[in-house]
Amino acid sequence: MSAGSALLLAVAGIASGLAGSIAGLASLFSYPALLAAGLPPVSANVTNTVALFFNTAGTAAGSREELRGQGRRLARLALLAAVGGSVGAALLLGTPSSAFERVVPWLIALGSVLILVREPLRRLTEGRLTEGGGLRTALPLTCAVLLVGLYGGYFGAASGVLMLAVLSLSADEPLRVTNAVKNIATGAANVTAAVAYAFLAPADWRAAAALGLGCLVGSRMGPVVVRRLPERPLRIAIALAGLGLAVSLWLRTG
Repeated sequence: MSAGSALLLAVAGIASGLAGSIAGLASLFSYPALLAAGLPPVSANVTNTVALFFNTAGTAAGSREELRGQGRRLARLALLAAVGGSVGAALLLGTPSSAFERVVPWLIALGSVLILVREPLRRLTEGRLTEGGGLRTALPLTCAVLLVGLYGGYFGAASGVLMLAVLSLSADEPLRVTNAVKNIATGAANVTAAVAYAFLAPADWRAAAALGLGCLVGSRMGPVVVRRLPERPLRIAIALAGLGLAVSLWLRTG
């Protein structure tokens, strides 16, 4: 890998760390950068998953304020996401990815729309949610987190958007808290898949190191940025960025 490619990946990593910790869209920058550095698609996907481990480390360090008192919830969500991530990694290693990749844009678009309409949806379903329906009950939330974890382990692009949508509908709390919890949950799926890929898949370790160091810097800065941004415009920006990524992936796979 040339010095120019390493610099490109480091800069893309900083952007990915910021985008991932703020909006769950780390792969919007990291995956195209790996392709631009000359990695084939499968190797880029695997290397991306390995490098994004540093996002989890950076956001955990930067979100201590938001994560205070969330230990039991984080343990439960991280375990579910890790199980899903393990299944997703097994699917990637054992099956062709073409069919699943056609579904990816639709999943990202769905997550983005759910984030965009979170408040109206909450008001519309408030009675059922408080009476034991919807994502606030254990089984639907468990299934949703498992599925997002599976998606994160399999492909990963914008899995944070999907997890943020799920968690936003399951709890009444500031977006910055939901965002911090989301980062840990998706990170658990990522780490589990990354361990499998490290031994069983064609990861490019030099590219992963350059990208990962940038991710560590960017993700450490992300929670600080979230604390200073107004919630409504941030939520709209996240949703629109997710829809933009969905359209981009749709056009590429169409």
